Formats: sequence, C-alpha cells, structure tokens
Amino acid sequence: MATETLRLTRKIQLLIDLPTLKERKEAMEKLYLWRNRCYRAANLIISHLYVQEMIEEFFYLSEGIKYKLVDEKKDENGMLNRSRINCTYRMVSDRFKGEMPTNILTNLNSIILSSFKKNRQEYWNGERSINNFRRTMAFPFDVEGVCGLKYNEEKKAFCFNFFSIPVKTYLGKDFNDKWQLMHQLVNGKIKLRTSHIQLKNGKIFLLAVFEYEKEKHCLKPDVIAEARLSLEFPIAVKIGKTKLTLGTREEFLYRRLAIQAAQKRAIEGVKYARSGKGQKRKTKALTTFREKERNYVHHHLHIYSRKLIDFCIKHQAGTLVLLDQEKKIEIAKEEAFVLRNWSYYELMTKIKYKAEKADIELIID
Repeated sequence: MATETLRLTRKIQLLIDLPTLKERKEAMEKLYLWRNRCYRAANLIISHLYVQEMIEEFFYLSEGIKYKLVDEKKDENGMLNRSRINCTYRMVSDRFKGEMPTNILTNLNSIILSSFKKNRQEYWNGERSINNFRRTMAFPFDVEGVCGLKYNEEKKAFCFNFFSIPVKTYLGKDFNDKWQLMHQLVNGKIKLRTSHIQLKNGKIFLLAVFEYEKEKHCLKPDVIAEARLSLEFPIAVKIGKTKLTLGTREEFLYRRLAIQAAQKRAIEGVKYARSGKGQKRKTKALTTFREKERNYVHHHLHIYSRKLIDFCIKHQAGTLVLLDQEKKIEIAKEEAFVLRNWSYYELMTKIKYKAEKADIELIID
C-alpha cells in the first residue's frame, strides 16, 4: 500500500533571541559544544556497532562458542547485558551526561544504527568502510527540542525554544514556501519529524523535515502523459492529442553559457586583482558568477518540472512516462558539453519529487 504522506526538507536560518551580546555569545558557544559532543558520540557509536558485528572475525572464536548480539535475558546465547540499541546509547549517555540534551543522543543513536543495518552486507564483504563523521556535522533532534512554537507579530518571526535556547526564524527574501510550511506547523496541519541543526560560518540553520499528506487530485491511471527531455526543448510532453513544450534551447542553454563566459572572464581577471586580504576577496566575482549559474539552473528546472506536473493534473493524467531517458543519459555521459550544461539528473529529481507529491506514478523508460 502506497504511503499517504510525504516528507519535505527546508533550510531555515535561526537567530538567537536574547537581549544582550554576552547572552547570545554564550548560547552560541553552547550550540558549538553540543555539535562537538555529537561528533564524538557519532564516531564512538559507529565504531562500537562495527566491533559488535565483527567480533567473531576479530577474536577468532572457536566453533563451540555460540553468541548472538541480543540481550542475554532474552536469549541464552546472548552476549549483551541490554538491547543492542540501548548498549550504544548508554555508552555515549554515560560519557556525555550533563553536557548536552539526551534527546540529541537518542536520535543520533537511532539514525546511525538504522544506517549501519542498511549497509551491513557491504561492511561484511569489505566493500565499504565505516563512516567517519566530521566536526562540522549537523546534529539531529525531534519535536521534543521545539518548545512553544508560535508566530510573534512584533518580531515578524516564528519564535520557539530550542531546548533551553530562545530562537527566532529569519526566512530571507524568498520565504513564501517556508512561511506557509511554518504556519501550517503552528496550526497543527503538518508535523515536524526528526530534523537537524547546522552551524556554518557563525550562522545557525534549521534543516526542518516536514511531513504532510499528499495532494488529492482527480487523476485517472489509464491516462498516460509521455514526456521527453531533449536539447531542443528541456521538456516536451504529450497527452493524447494535446502537446506542450516547456522552455527552448535559446531560453535555457544560451543564457547559461553567457553566465559561464562571464565566469571565465572573471577567472582571467583574478591574476590582475590587487594583492592582499587573501584569496576570498580576489575570487569574490568568481564566486558570485558560480552562485548565479547555480541559482539560474535551479530556478528554471523548478519551473519546468512544476509546469509539467500542472499539465498532467489539468488533463487528469495519473501516469507520467519519461521516454528514452536511459539512452539520453548514456549519450550525455559521452558528450562532456551535454553532461556539463543540460542537468538531466537534477531535472529528473525535481520531476520525481513533484510527481510523488501529486500522487502521479512516474515511469522512466
């Protein structure tokens, strides 16, 4: 049975909502401390899980010795004094008790164990090494970490306590989607699932995971939309005798090439830039053009995929088929120009997400 809900991740900047600079600095230091402890705990958990899984290989146990990675109270051959998930949780909890919220450790332990089980066979076959978590990793939490979420009219922001730290949202210029999601969360229309906090360049970002029901449309599974991704038109779609083309080569590709040409001129100009103040100032123009190209492509592919799904909904097409896509991907791999500039994979990813959201079956031929 297909799931009736969908999960969506949005990156939302948070600001510490305290009156004095000293208080804000102390709160920021606390978040960095939590991240450090989370990074250390993650590496300890994955190491313990790997040793548990490979203990027979490490100690070369004789055939007469029987063991199972289960609680000894539940199985006579069990070698653990508690459940497996509780073993690693108690280990990190005892070590970092009082230094960070236990809710973070609980979610971290659950996520790592789930990932480890998924990749167990590759570890066993020597095809994969265990993860090495970085100091800059984002740390997880669930809805327990968000207390008193509400919209503050005076501050024009959504305010809540992240455990013991008062914070407020900063949604920036393009806030429509995030604004609606946060309002629905406050009103209880959607749910917040296990999310992450990311600290980057002195800023705080909430990687919020929203869960909501799929859109309900009057679709007919026997009505099939046939779509093609090509160089001449980013998307050409046909439903019965009705056809639609989205974008053109000139509208998408040539403008992207113009941004790349400006970027090449910026690269040439870097060596003539005034010295001093480091690399960041010299390459500022280059970074700007890279961001412009990324934003340009992301925006256009979003529009193309959105119009494609809207066209399917309008004509009640319950099935969307991407024709000859495997062949086009193979051709793109051989042609460096096409692979660099046409973004087939990103466009397919956006189409897949929006089709799932509208409950349209996607078939890639």
